[in-house]
Amino acid sequence: MITQTHPGMSVADYLDFERKSDIKHEYIAGAMLAMSGASAAHNVITANALARLHNHVLQRNCTVFPSDMRLGIRQQRMYVYPDVTVVCGTIEFDDTEQDTILNPTIIIEVLSPSTERYDRGKKSQYYRTIPSLQEYLLIAQDEQYIEHFVRYSEHQWLLTTVTQEQGSVYLASIDCTLHLHDVYNKVPRQEV
Repeated sequence: MITQTHPGMSVADYLDFERKSDIKHEYIAGAMLAMSGASAAHNVITANALARLHNHVLQRNCTVFPSDMRLGIRQQRMYVYPDVTVVCGTIEFDDTEQDTILNPTIIIEVLSPSTERYDRGKKSQYYRTIPSLQEYLLIAQDEQYIEHFVRYSEHQWLLTTVTQEQGSVYLASIDCTLHLHDVYNKVPRQEV
């Protein structure tokens, strides 16, 4: 990610710029972050999680979105592109363009070396302020490891770490089990 600060850039100016741009940018209160490409491992993990969730919610009132769908967090003046987003119930859009959702139920981020600190820090903190968000997953790409955050009250979240030994993550908000062997299926081995 490359930060491009535009002091005083309004949300409207950002959205106008972003809708015309060939590359994606995240926005945090006037600062834009250009999104970089992802590794093969990152893309395979994201596709695996997306496919499993999509197949699971086909007969439910939920929709699964890939990373091209922007998420708006109005109270933080923030616009981001999570790797996977699930919305249950009626989808709330930011405006008539219908390219920015506001009410995620589940957010999944696959950790990259360049974004891990941000995804675990400020971005995670901002995500947890979204009233509709029930579950948040951070998925490692260099080992079989998932951090699963579950909302218990407005300001209380429970963190569970899942490794290959536990084998799966249960997403109660959509009654779905994600098995680690499915999430990490066909992930290219990284040369060390």
